[in-house]
Amino acid sequence: MKFVDEARINVVAGKGGPGVVSFRREKYIPKGGPDGGDGGAGGSVWLVADSGLNTLADFRHARHFKARNGEPGAGRERYGKSAEDIEIKVPLGTVVTVTETGERIGELTEHGQRLLVARGGQGGRGNVHFKSSVNRTPRQCTPGTPGEERELFLELRVLADVGLLGFPNAGKSTLISAVSAARPKVADYPFTTLHPNLGVVSLEPGRSFVIADIPGIIEGAAEGAGLGIRFLKHLKRTRLLLHLVDIAPIDQSDPVAQVRALEDELRRFDAELAERERWLVLTKIDQLDPEEAEARCRDIVQGLDWQGPWFAISAVARQGLEPLVGQIMVHLEAVARDRSQDDVGTDDGDEAEPPTED
Repeated sequence: MKFVDEARINVVAGKGGPGVVSFRREKYIPKGGPDGGDGGAGGSVWLVADSGLNTLADFRHARHFKARNGEPGAGRERYGKSAEDIEIKVPLGTVVTVTETGERIGELTEHGQRLLVARGGQGGRGNVHFKSSVNRTPRQCTPGTPGEERELFLELRVLADVGLLGFPNAGKSTLISAVSAARPKVADYPFTTLHPNLGVVSLEPGRSFVIADIPGIIEGAAEGAGLGIRFLKHLKRTRLLLHLVDIAPIDQSDPVAQVRALEDELRRFDAELAERERWLVLTKIDQLDPEEAEARCRDIVQGLDWQGPWFAISAVARQGLEPLVGQIMVHLEAVARDRSQDDVGTDDGDEAEPPTED
């Protein structure tokens, strides 16, 4: 299935059913009063997150969604039937924006989460509500209110703990296939990856994380060159970035210059993303003699004046993978603990003093 991460849809909620004018007509009751019932409510439109979906491709053809209108009221104070709501399934990580105003309605990040995007109209009131001491035979009722109508822009941002970042042929697809069950296309030419791939890395029961591979980024991406800049938004939700660098590029380019160029593209795309926790992963060490590979890695790290964690690996030869995924898991668990403590908050133990009596 083609990966689609953007879509525009039109949603229309149902109108409320009108109230009615009606009077009792029963034998032996010559002066029956008003008994017109209310109309039913129109159906609303909801988006529902479904973990079984991973693309917005379904909206390439189905773009218009309309809920039914509420039914009109009836005599004997009978209410019209309300219309059923309709639910539209979307993948986790979907961000919803109103096209006309740019207002962000919300985002869906958990399976089963529901988001109201168009509220159904209210049913009109029947003439039974207009009875009074001075108006015993009211002949007025109200129509139902219209439902909301919106054009929505849906944007998918994949949910992953770790994002892979790097120039084409840096070894991102090979790494994700080596540490997870994902099987992206792998070849020795640029732009093998044409859309994001997700893989689950499982160390042991209860200890796993999701890793995302996006198309490689090239210089000038901020101006539209290449494919990767379009998918950088998928890295915004990640908690850790792995910056993959080929220590021996086929084109003899300078790995240090590549890192600097990609950092510049990141800053131009999103300054906040450029400041995200990022580890350096030097790849394809199996292509050089061990001593030469070690010296090349040391030169790259020193040339960058890299202060954070860095790793040297070969996904093909499966060298250095265990330390890498092990440290990632430890880091993510520490981040999760810090977040849970922030959510709970800290209690300083100070209690409010009771008021003193005058």
